[in-house]
Amino acid sequence: MQDNFSDSNQWIEIGMIVSSHGLRGEVKVSSESDFPERFEDPGKRWILLPNQTIPQPIELLKGYQIPGKNMYVVKLEGINYRDEAEKLRGCKLLVTAQDLPQLNEDEFHVADLMNLEVYHQETQENIGFVVDIFTAGHDLLEVQLHKQPILEEVVTPEVSKISRKSKIKKPKRVKNKPITILIPFVKEIVPIVDLEHKKIYLNPPEGLLNLKDIPV
Repeated sequence: MQDNFSDSNQWIEIGMIVSSHGLRGEVKVSSESDFPERFEDPGKRWILLPNQTIPQPIELLKGYQIPGKNMYVVKLEGINYRDEAEKLRGCKLLVTAQDLPQLNEDEFHVADLMNLEVYHQETQENIGFVVDIFTAGHDLLEVQLHKQPILEEVVTPEVSKISRKSKIKKPKRVKNKPITILIPFVKEIVPIVDLEHKKIYLNPPEGLLNLKDIPV
């Protein structure tokens, strides 16, 4: 078994230590996980120092969520003073890929949804693929469209910087970033998630996609 963090099949990042908390060695962790037990339940975790590729095991003793924030305060074994906690700033907390929480029906791990191809259930059109997942009241799938418009943004010089002696250059053109759309990840709109075939099927309400309004 390899311990190199670059092996994405081996490790899952659950959060990053952003600061110390208090005087007794506790740290604040910005969460990258949907599972509170990653930070609340005692047990083995792994810590990856900046500029390192091999995580080290560390015991999580206890933790709790800061109300209203996606942030946890955790106590790690062997870290008992503020100065020790400060040295962990920027470190990543990891678990092994085999350490997956039990999911309820219609729940999915974020890593399993990434890069899934997205199809319109009625037309069978391949719309795009999942590039990210956001949480804003409910989960949102960010989908990059396969049909990208060929558009360019014209950048003109500021009038205040043009003098009579200035040679006016042709406007520069900057390519747009790939267009993405946000899809509410709810059963009514995303009725089928086929992990085996790496596909998602949409049943979008009228106006959600507006694909006909995007020039291709």
